[in-house]
Amino acid sequence: MSKAFYVTTTLPYVNADPHVGHALELVHADIFARYSRLMGREVFFNTGTDEHGLKVYRKALEENKEPQEYADEYALHFQNLVGKLGLIEDINFVRTTDPVHKKAAQEFWKRCDDNGYIYKKDYKIKYCVGCELEKTDSELEKGCCPLHPNLPIEIIEEENYFFKFSQFREKLLALYNNRPDFVVPRQRFNEIRSFVERGLEDFSISRLSSKMPWGIPVPGDNSQVMYVWFDALVNYISVIGWPDNMKRFSKWWPALQFAGKDQIRQQSAMWQAMLMAVGISEPSRQIIIHGFITNDGEKMSKSLGNVVNPIPLIDEYGVDAVRYYLARHTHPFEDSNFTMEKFKEAYNANLVNGLGNLVARIMKLAEDNLEQPIKKPKPVSFPKEYTNAIESFEFNRAIDFVWHKIQTLDERIAKEEPFRLVKNEPEKGKRIIVELATELYWVGRMLYPFLPDTNIKIKKTILANKKPENLFPRIL
Repeated sequence: MSKAFYVTTTLPYVNADPHVGHALELVHADIFARYSRLMGREVFFNTGTDEHGLKVYRKALEENKEPQEYADEYALHFQNLVGKLGLIEDINFVRTTDPVHKKAAQEFWKRCDDNGYIYKKDYKIKYCVGCELEKTDSELEKGCCPLHPNLPIEIIEEENYFFKFSQFREKLLALYNNRPDFVVPRQRFNEIRSFVERGLEDFSISRLSSKMPWGIPVPGDNSQVMYVWFDALVNYISVIGWPDNMKRFSKWWPALQFAGKDQIRQQSAMWQAMLMAVGISEPSRQIIIHGFITNDGEKMSKSLGNVVNPIPLIDEYGVDAVRYYLARHTHPFEDSNFTMEKFKEAYNANLVNGLGNLVARIMKLAEDNLEQPIKKPKPVSFPKEYTNAIESFEFNRAIDFVWHKIQTLDERIAKEEPFRLVKNEPEKGKRIIVELATELYWVGRMLYPFLPDTNIKIKKTILANKKPENLFPRIL
């Protein structure tokens, strides 16, 4: 991988508070961003909020607020989540109401138009406000969107601008044929390739401002505003300088993009066609598609009202407990069920009794028996099993490897009993304690992408040769 590496999440809508599904995507992206820095790369990490569109506009009306006032309020909720999740400190947070983004989105439109990929026509579609996406009859179940069954399908009939998506079938298929790892996992890659192979239809990229005024005005036509995610997707390039600072853009592009499975069409087909339309020849680096977090098997979503807010979890259990659960106990690509019972069980078994207890045992031995701290271990390469798992985005497998090391250290203590040996054969006992502390240091280092605060605490306590305060207090 190149030294300059760009990682981005999608931008969640600000029509409600963030939930644990948003935290999942942010944590997964942060794990890879931190790992990339660990490997010596310079990293730009981007996230933010998508603030235009019909459902945001309607929520603002429901609360008797101006859309901008409403967006300002809810964007802060997402910024608060970013701060709470222990993400890398210099993360970029973009809002689609930012003036720089608006300017870039309008320039993007102009270039698509100048290149002949935008036209105007009357049309009639079935539309899911929850997805902010038009739906064909084959995509509906009993007349409803399967992702938002409690929201009625709306009929939109008006004159709008369209993007000539149909002209990009062969170019997209050529991209997929040349890059069989372009979308991860393979199942999602096959899904998007099949979608494109069936043929593409042009899609609407504007709305009448008289009906839905909350959007970026279409250049040269104030009667229309840009369609919500046509404007939002441009953030991936506007945040790295496009179109005004092409030197900066060239440094960072292309992006590694994390997205949910409901975004596969927009991210891996529509956005790639849009890039081609403005003359950006290099597609995204890769699209990593994760599943949903479910609640008793049902998708966790704002519209269904079954969400879990991650911030109270962080406040009670600590940020690394939440990061640990999202890294190890949710599948990187498939849906994962979340319950408080499972969360508490993982916390007590693996953090309190597992990692926390191991650190306390080893550092108690070190503090009582070593005259001085161990020397800081020299950097060595990480095990291939660990690096291969992360670079395959199988974060659960990587952290499983770390916990296997934790278990191995526990087993060594039980087998060799250094707490007894140090009394009868002091030099041999001390040598084993030094080896245990050194191995624990490397456990801490491998935890850096996953549990950054715990990583710091473990390394500090080893180099200070002091038993730490309880890393993970038991919570009933």
